[in-house]
Amino acid sequence: MTGTALLAVAVLLAGCGSDDPAAACEVDVTSSDLVADREAAGVPDCAPGGGDADLPDVALPCLGSDEEATLSSVEGPAVINFWASWCEPCIKEMPALAEFHERYGDQVAVVGVNWQDGYPAAAIDLARTSGTAYPSLADPCGALSETDLAIVGLPQFVFVKEDGSVELANGGKESLDEVVDMVEAKLDIDLERARS
Repeated sequence: MTGTALLAVAVLLAGCGSDDPAAACEVDVTSSDLVADREAAGVPDCAPGGGDADLPDVALPCLGSDEEATLSSVEGPAVINFWASWCEPCIKEMPALAEFHERYGDQVAVVGVNWQDGYPAAAIDLARTSGTAYPSLADPCGALSETDLAIVGLPQFVFVKEDGSVELANGGKESLDEVVDMVEAKLDIDLERARS
């Protein structure tokens, strides 16, 4: 490797060592085009919660909206799903979560977090194609990485119990039954299942 090439690599690596990597990130998840895309996809806007979850009190924008919310305001029982449009297991899992929300959303709230995803238009398109009808917050620059919330891979679940306590679990569920079993176990609840 030449001296010039080594210098270029050193300069690039020095940029990666910034004290605040999120400061260099500029991803607009609230543009008017994204708002229109979210509305056309049938994905609801975020609403401020009234809960007191043991989660970071970091304001995050709603994907495709001017609204903001915090994870700490999520009221249990709830399922928070961390996902990204570039995550293959997330893509496979989202239809099962959409079906869970459709059947059991009146018993357990579902909230998404589009995490470290620089492609908000692709994220909204994935929500549309998977039939997602629950809101998603957006953390494109990893603001939650600066907290003690340990998101180590995607997809990731955070379960919020009625008392505000939380438990994390790996995602990758591909059927409604898998999601139901996990929700009941992690939230220590029995869902009222509709009779066919």
